[in-house]
Amino acid sequence: QVQLVESGGGLVEPGGSLRLSCATSGFTFSVYAMTWYRQTPGKERELVAAISSTGGSTNYADSVKGRFTISRDNAKNTVYLQMNSLKPEDTAVYYCYAYRGREAYWGQGTQVTVSS
Repeated sequence: QVQLVESGGGLVEPGGSLRLSCATSGFTFSVYAMTWYRQTPGKERELVAAISSTGGSTNYADSVKGRFTISRDNAKNTVYLQMNSLKPEDTAVYYCYAYRGREAYWGQGTQVTVSS
């Protein structure tokens, strides 16, 4: 079955760093675009970063550009989100999302909390 399993979330102080991973199985990872979304209770789910199937193109929300980096390893069926210079406003549940045309899959989410 299709699985997207995020890891790497946790509690970090402002200015710190985390690296999220999303390990996938059950679909042809290398032909899917991969994205990271985040959501805080009561707020709309927000696109954070996206990467094309080959890794040749990326894009980022303005709020994270210059601080976050999305990457993928097609040999490992895994997508990453390196988060640096974290701010309290980055606190959210982060979700891995794969899509290809009409096919799309969500991960379960991982909590990131940025706090002193």
